[in-house]
Amino acid sequence: MQKLRALFTFDDSNQPYDKPLLVIVLLLMCIGMVIVASASIPEGIALSNDPFRFLKRQALYVFICLTLIAGIVNVPFSFWYKRQMLILILSLTALLAVLVIGTEVNGSIRWLRLGPVNVQPSEFAKLAIVIFLASYLVRRQEEVVDTIKGFIKPLVVLSLFSIMLLLQPDLGSTVVIVVVMMGMLFIADAKLVNFIAIIVSLLAVIVALVVMSPYRMARVVGFLDPWSDPFGRSYQLTQSLMAFGRGGWFGQGLGNSVQKLEYLPEAHTDFIMAILAEELGFIGVSIVIILEFALVYRAFSIGKRALALKTPLVFAGYVAIGIAIWFFFQTAVNIGAASGIAPTKGLTLPLVSYGGSSLISIAIAVALLLRIDFETRIAASPLRLKKSDSKKKALESKTDEQ
Repeated sequence: MQKLRALFTFDDSNQPYDKPLLVIVLLLMCIGMVIVASASIPEGIALSNDPFRFLKRQALYVFICLTLIAGIVNVPFSFWYKRQMLILILSLTALLAVLVIGTEVNGSIRWLRLGPVNVQPSEFAKLAIVIFLASYLVRRQEEVVDTIKGFIKPLVVLSLFSIMLLLQPDLGSTVVIVVVMMGMLFIADAKLVNFIAIIVSLLAVIVALVVMSPYRMARVVGFLDPWSDPFGRSYQLTQSLMAFGRGGWFGQGLGNSVQKLEYLPEAHTDFIMAILAEELGFIGVSIVIILEFALVYRAFSIGKRALALKTPLVFAGYVAIGIAIWFFFQTAVNIGAASGIAPTKGLTLPLVSYGGSSLISIAIAVALLLRIDFETRIAASPLRLKKSDSKKKALESKTDEQ
């Protein structure tokens, strides 16, 4: 019980980094590799007669992620603040390059082919937006709080990214970026009136995008009544729901999924939670959900402590909060889509689903969280020393009086 409680409480020991956060990340990566290995066997055999084709790639991605984490945690966080505009421009350029020389997969142009690998710039755009907006909130905090002008300026950048993403088309990543930006502005104490106006406008735009796009409309209709067309527009959802239904409490056993046998498309990526539910049941799903939201809680805790220390960690605090919102929303949408609670959006389950771009972008975000936590602990240590000194002086004065 104490170990479980440690996952959800901030560790105030004198350790240089957040151990529970790292443990959660490693556990999710390991679970992801196991489920990817199980879910991708039929597709691996169909594509290259190699049942472990996707497991080998996922193992390589995990190795790259761990290497990046080990390197990025040694980079001072001021490095990211100084280069936030460069990161934003590079991300926007990559999204533009997708529209010009991108590779089409399943009717969408979302990937850039770099030699033998495909890179999905929209995954890295989420992190670029978080870093940019955090720096903007540090530089223009008063303007954001006091004027509508300061509130609207970052929405111009949001509009540019949204247009690039919608042209791919990628409504899922667009919605994630919108939610992250609005959440960060809310944390920065922007006026509620501005929020209401912008949210109403955004909802109107999203409704218009759905109504004007036949395939998006089909997804929404299929979500509302999936069994009306189980072999057409609702095929993925109905197959996913059958996987959840077969899982029961304890599942059919690892490797015993039926839906992964070419019945459920994207079984090892967007719908990996359905295979996990079928093979490991309610217990397995609950463990993954607890770990995902423990990760979100740790990110929020790190951000909260950084913001409480004020300058120079305000930027780091906003970045941590933005990452937490990103992880939370993407996790909720992925699980919601697989279980029929939300329309399908093509979003991966953080650190579990197969995919190099998603896994690497999230690993970079985790490395930033570990670095923020490290710098927060260093900044807080003089405060702890001052408090301990004041307590010692108080005790000494009491003993002198006695």
